[in-house]
Amino acid sequence: MTDILDIAAIARATGLTSRALRFYEARGLVAPLRTASGRRLFGPAELARLHELLALKRAGLSLAQIKTLFDGRPIDLGALLRAQIAAIDAQAQELAQARSHLETALSRIDRGEPLDAATLCSLIRSGESMTMQEEWKAVSGRYISAQAEADFAETMPNMPADFDQAAYSAQWADLTTRIEAALPLDPASAAAGAFYDEWQALLAPFTAIATPAMMEGVTRMYDHVDEWKDERHPPFASAVWDFIRSVGAARQM
Repeated sequence: MTDILDIAAIARATGLTSRALRFYEARGLVAPLRTASGRRLFGPAELARLHELLALKRAGLSLAQIKTLFDGRPIDLGALLRAQIAAIDAQAQELAQARSHLETALSRIDRGEPLDAATLCSLIRSGESMTMQEEWKAVSGRYISAQAEADFAETMPNMPADFDQAAYSAQWADLTTRIEAALPLDPASAAAGAFYDEWQALLAPFTAIATPAMMEGVTRMYDHVDEWKDERHPPFASAVWDFIRSVGAARQM
């Protein structure tokens, strides 16, 4: 049996579609041989590389991260794996919460209570909201005083009426993901400064209504993220926070 396989045979061997194989080739993740007519042929090394790619994808690594590993470029593999484990832990927590919400709904059905789609969605949303608030309160209460929390609650109505929390959270997720992917960066560099300015602009709705005590408490909480990250998944990696703090310090010099 020949060790050289065409794209159809590779697709059968890996479970990948021909379209996916062409995409990975375009991204530089695999380099099949080409016949004079342009036909793709894969040898043992290419097949092994594809199996490695699939294993890393199952572990949750992005294609960009996999490409960095394949190219042998410098990468903090320990930090990468820790971040992925944290992401998996967060997913496990979300699944556990989803199970809890479903069990609550099922218990109502078992008691003979009517439960339509709208009521089910309401139960899930309220359960998620209460769970998240309780988890964050357990953490934030160590760094933010009750008075600071109360004062902040009084300023909350000053938030713009059209404020969209879901969109705001998505913007934060996008920014912190881009920062983490760009690290390490010189805090005094133009690229670092651009990230810092974007961070401050995104933070503006919060700083506009937050009291000094609240700002100090939140800063203290993220300065000590290693003390609570195993209890509540942080919204961004500690390396991102350390980077922002270092850029702020560099600007004060």
